[in-house]
Amino acid sequence: MIDDDPLLSAALEELLHDNGFAAYTFKDSGSLAQSNQHHFDLYLIDLRLANESGLDITRDLYRNSNAPVIMLSGVGDEIDKAIGLEAGADDFVSKPFNPRELIARIRALLRRYNAIQQAHNESPTNETSGQIIFGTHTVDINQRLLFNSKGQEVSLTNAEFRLLEYLVINHDRIIDRPELLTHLGGDLTQYVDRTIDVMILRLRGKIEISPSKPVHLQTRRGKGYVFVLQPSIGQD
Repeated sequence: MIDDDPLLSAALEELLHDNGFAAYTFKDSGSLAQSNQHHFDLYLIDLRLANESGLDITRDLYRNSNAPVIMLSGVGDEIDKAIGLEAGADDFVSKPFNPRELIARIRALLRRYNAIQQAHNESPTNETSGQIIFGTHTVDINQRLLFNSKGQEVSLTNAEFRLLEYLVINHDRIIDRPELLTHLGGDLTQYVDRTIDVMILRLRGKIEISPSKPVHLQTRRGKGYVFVLQPSIGQD
């Protein structure tokens, strides 16, 4: 937990301990960096800290850690929520929050990440580089980057990369919109099917030679989407 409110940090630490978690509290990114503890399964980060932004910490963690992030904020602003999710947060909880709901979200997020890791381990990934290749593109799971045929990075938002990562790991399986929304996290009541459709269109524009005739990120009408790693010769 990274929060500069000592009373809230103490209360959260007690709550997490009571629910079977080992919790560590830090007032800022500096104290986190000085810690001897370098591996965490999940981060709780306050959006508005006294001397820095929780968004900046989240962006740094997104580049250097695969652990999920839940952002805490007393603002409750949907714009802040959208920015937080794009910065690399996996969920967003507004203060004051229900303790049971927070614990439930933590457990759900950890289950989802464990499932993704298991699927990753079973996927056709280069064991040493952590890369998945499709067409002329390479997804680097460890670095969380996408490269084109020239080795140049293809710019993706956090949400776009998470969507692509889930699709390529679960390649050749039809995935419906609710499952994709669940993977992206957050409050699903704030989203509609169109959200996924728009993200799919944006992603196709970055990975397909002809976005209007996709060979990798395909639609299965009435069912959802499927990612084809190795399209058959002559396939449209």
